[in-house]
Amino acid sequence: MATLQDYRNERLRKLAELKELGFDAYPAKSYRTNMIGDVTGKFDEFEGKTVTVDGRIVSIRKFGKLAFIVLRDQTGEVQLFIQDGQVEVTDASKGFIGIKNLNLLDTGDFIEASGDVMKTKTGEISVGAKSLRLLTKALRPMSTELTNKEERFRRRYVDMNVNPDVRERFMRRSKFWQATRQFLLDEGFVEINIPVLEHTTGGADANPFVTHMDALDDQQFYLRISHELPLKRLLGAGFEKVFDIGPRFRNENYSDEHLPEHVAMESYAAFQDYEDGMKLYERMMKYVAEQTWGTLQFENVNGFKIDLSGEWPRVEYADIMKKEYDVDVFNPDLEQLKGILKKEGVELDGDVNVNRALDNVWKLIRKRTAGPVWMIHEPVEISPLAKTDPNDPRVTQRFHPVIAGSELGNGFSELNDPIDQLNRFVEQQGLRDSGDDEAMMLDIDFVEMLEYGMPPACGWGNSERNFWFFEGVTAREGVPFPQLKHEIDETTKAIYPGVKL
Repeated sequence: MATLQDYRNERLRKLAELKELGFDAYPAKSYRTNMIGDVTGKFDEFEGKTVTVDGRIVSIRKFGKLAFIVLRDQTGEVQLFIQDGQVEVTDASKGFIGIKNLNLLDTGDFIEASGDVMKTKTGEISVGAKSLRLLTKALRPMSTELTNKEERFRRRYVDMNVNPDVRERFMRRSKFWQATRQFLLDEGFVEINIPVLEHTTGGADANPFVTHMDALDDQQFYLRISHELPLKRLLGAGFEKVFDIGPRFRNENYSDEHLPEHVAMESYAAFQDYEDGMKLYERMMKYVAEQTWGTLQFENVNGFKIDLSGEWPRVEYADIMKKEYDVDVFNPDLEQLKGILKKEGVELDGDVNVNRALDNVWKLIRKRTAGPVWMIHEPVEISPLAKTDPNDPRVTQRFHPVIAGSELGNGFSELNDPIDQLNRFVEQQGLRDSGDDEAMMLDIDFVEMLEYGMPPACGWGNSERNFWFFEGVTAREGVPFPQLKHEIDETTKAIYPGVKL
């Protein structure tokens, strides 16, 4: 049985033969006129016209003076009908591969084909090739089947060729973020990219990645865990509606819902409160769903049947905690909370404080909630950046959309009282000093910005977890290149024996 090394050696032999004939097996220039999907999708318009298409060879069949090649680009596949006497002969100076030298081509190679759009006697849309030109010689055969999940993650470029539905998923992922961006731009928001490296992390409860900057005397920096504080600084600078879409980093474990690196969006609107925010972002989530998947109804999202249409109801945090577990969130009993978590089989590592325990009890309720609903009014103690509710100073004007057992966003009326903010930062810093690595750091520069004045505002953030949920995939399946433990297999080591790997 032939090995990968055997196949590679045979293709290297073909590459050497091509070079001996004078071919450049990796030319820079392509002369494509049309995408394959346009040719096949608009056959009536293209029939009889000469086109030039590019793509990867999926299959080759040769029968004497007749040959068929299936060519694939991003938009689809088309058959090339190749007939001796109708196609240019081999001419290395022009890069042409004639029918007599088709044996030098393999599946996986990229070629360019020019010819007339037609249908064969069997009715298959084809390009009657007048010339074939080599664009890239592939040295490895493309797998015909790839089912091992770990292998699929490590070689996504193969996975997307073997499983075109995976490539389509990332086309939808692109639409997801395009729709998010377009909605906000249409609402008058300005997109401003903010730094990834920060002196002080803030805006979320998460453990940061740490790095150093040589240019600043090896000063310590953190990869951002949130976009929040820099964007709110822009509100203090005079912007009224701002957002950013980009990566954020949380040095935490993998799960089906979380990745240490992922893409997120955060937006902030001056002179709006959480009531305005819930209306705005409900419209946004519906718009994004329609633009990405073409529907507001989903049969199976994390095991739930979901309908995003209609007005989403609201659920009070304190009420639902009382109803489900008899927990008084305003006078929480740590031992009661620990008992609930133990009974439910939830084990927490490290020191467990009241806030962390409350959050994990809430997660038990959340996982059973189909939604969509807005969970509102979290206690002040677990919402260090949100404004208190004037009707009940024990709670904040915070809101989460709960859909399919998960919180798919986070928003609140932003705290803009510098003294209140400082006090909450100090409280969070105390938790951090006591061993809670996910508690927020004290950002004195942000407090100083507030002292200059920041207008009342509503902020909102969501990540690509929203996409994963509605797409029906895990976090690692939902990104093109998930982070994996670095490994080099023995086959690779054998192929490159003289290379230090």
